[in-house]
Amino acid sequence: MVDVFQGTRAYFPEVKSKIPFEGIESDSPLAFKFYDENKVIAGKTMKEHLRYSVCYWHTFCGAGADPFGPGTRQYPWDDSADPMVAAEHRMDAAFEFFTKLGVPYYCFHDRDLAPEGKSPVDSENRLMSLVARAKERQKETGVKLLWGTANLFSHPRYMNGASTNPDFNVVAHAASQVKSALDATIELGGENYVFWGGREGYASLLNTRTDIELDNMAKFLAAARDYGRANGFKGTFLIEPKPMEPMKHQYDFDAQTVTGFLRHHGLDKDFKLNIEANHATLASHTFAHELQMSADAGLLGSIDANRGNPQNGWDTDQFPTDIYDTTKAMMVVLGAGGFKTGGLNFDAKLRRESTDLEDMFIAHIGGMDAFARGLEVADYILNNTDYSARKAERYSTFMTEAGQAFRDGNMGLELLFEHAEGHGPVATTSGKQELLENLINQALIKA
Repeated sequence: MVDVFQGTRAYFPEVKSKIPFEGIESDSPLAFKFYDENKVIAGKTMKEHLRYSVCYWHTFCGAGADPFGPGTRQYPWDDSADPMVAAEHRMDAAFEFFTKLGVPYYCFHDRDLAPEGKSPVDSENRLMSLVARAKERQKETGVKLLWGTANLFSHPRYMNGASTNPDFNVVAHAASQVKSALDATIELGGENYVFWGGREGYASLLNTRTDIELDNMAKFLAAARDYGRANGFKGTFLIEPKPMEPMKHQYDFDAQTVTGFLRHHGLDKDFKLNIEANHATLASHTFAHELQMSADAGLLGSIDANRGNPQNGWDTDQFPTDIYDTTKAMMVVLGAGGFKTGGLNFDAKLRRESTDLEDMFIAHIGGMDAFARGLEVADYILNNTDYSARKAERYSTFMTEAGQAFRDGNMGLELLFEHAEGHGPVATTSGKQELLENLINQALIKA
């Protein structure tokens, strides 16, 4: 197994070897300051805790285009007019990048890996041809697939959605893509399969039967689950919430909406949630809130790590650099027992103005360091401060005989009335929010 992969040519010749850990004293932009993959925290290495993944789409397919202009980066792997040859070059560049960065996982959409064909069969054949190549690269490098998915939002046929489309023929076409993408994920040993409903929603209620669309989405997900299980997929199916954009309203609005949907349709035994930070803020929540709601429901599966710009009301997919954010996120993840099949996938893209290939490494290094430091601080707070004790004390009255009886469902309104009458005046108890906020500031220095 090679430490650094290189195909027929080097796409990142300026990076000679795997990015090293050099610590906080290092000034090198191509070295980790906090992410020491072998450092043990709470019984596991950082690598085992964080399970980093690089996304195929932004990293190797996104050249910086925006609604006002074309891309600003010319990638050397896109130098062939034959889209299948370009796809092969892109894959070699991807595995060179994965191994030089030192991540254990990657993720892809079907159309990132292989271009669409003339028919569902042709598309599947193209995809499986690239899957065979990816399988070889995985064997050579030890890099694994965190999850696969199907792009059910870019093609014009999906302008009105995929599984929720008002045209059954489009729904069938979407199903053909999911079938092929699931086959690819199974063949590559993917640990999860993701559904992001990019256009599963509506632009206007005037022309939309939400009852039909929501029911069809549930049946579509059940069909995918049944196909995957019947064909050997033992991993986790994931739903990625997002409130709007590109649609006015998307059915997978936030974590609690998705949880209710999954439970209503009996899908919560096979499906969990893939929480993206920028999607959380678009729903007017914090990243930690969405993680906590998922964890409380027992449905926290995986994370798409990025951030939004607080001045912008759209999905900017910037690399995460806010250690307060990563600390609060990792407090939830650690509190929930850590990742099982999920991980931290960098669903983030370079800024349009960042045009050097070196910037790809710098951006990922910064994101990996931010979550590594967040992990260190979160572990320190949970195990070396009175944070957990203070939080438990705030709910201590529910640990009394009467409080526990209420939580067990054994106190009706009459008994609650009697308790209130017998208890007397209720004391005012401080929530100590400012103290806990200061505690995090202190832990950033001490941990």
